[in-house]
Amino acid sequence: METPTALVTGAAQGLGQQFAVALAGRGYRVAGLDLVPQPRTAAKVLDYVELVGDVTDETMVRRALEQAVDRFGTLHVLINAPGTCPAGPVENTAAEDISSQDISTEDISTESTSVEDTSVEDTSVEDLRRTLRAGLEAPFLVTRLALPYLKAAGWGRIVNIASPAVCTAPPAPVPHAAARTGLIGLTRALAAALGPHGITVNAIASGPLPAVAGERPAGADGVRGRRAARRLQEPADLVSTLLYVVDAGSGFLTGQTLDLSGGPSCG
Repeated sequence: METPTALVTGAAQGLGQQFAVALAGRGYRVAGLDLVPQPRTAAKVLDYVELVGDVTDETMVRRALEQAVDRFGTLHVLINAPGTCPAGPVENTAAEDISSQDISTEDISTESTSVEDTSVEDTSVEDLRRTLRAGLEAPFLVTRLALPYLKAAGWGRIVNIASPAVCTAPPAPVPHAAARTGLIGLTRALAAALGPHGITVNAIASGPLPAVAGERPAGADGVRGRRAARRLQEPADLVSTLLYVVDAGSGFLTGQTLDLSGGPSCG
């Protein structure tokens, strides 16, 4: 059986690094893409392909995918994790089209700013555009460019990292809520479009996560008091779910957002 291969964005640290290491431990060949070099990730993954580039730049993403496939020969799994951060077939939709319709990389997988800290009046259009570009346009762009390789492999798994804040209290700052709501909608639309090709698309939603293991993420204390699981969440808490979602046997799980935010508190 062919060895599965994966591309993980945001692989330099935090959740992306944790996913890259976990996939390698399960036998996947792994390439990582981030704005910065990933020596710590490379040290933990045998035969790791380190790709440096901006996930919002089409030329850089295209080049990174070509490098990964040149090395491994194929691609089965795409993980759109945050980094340091249409009409017709998906492949024919330009990134400019999606950013101009209803829908730098910064880590906006979870909301580190309370909604009270940033009022709507203080949010500029540029703030909104920057957040949408990193949190919605980038996953779309990487997915669109990866599709020919996933289709050629005969099956594929795409996983987007979302936030439960769009569905539950507390409310997120407007740009983050818009980006993450759009990402969940994108996940469902892609799942419907790509199902006939044997490609599943799902999202995993988490609470605030540290970029570096052991650090306390901004906003974690406020969220912790409102959920059933009271300890701080770590990237490792998402690994078992990720491995289940990307497994070749999970072909009937698609279009879903799996909430791993610790559950709502009844108190």
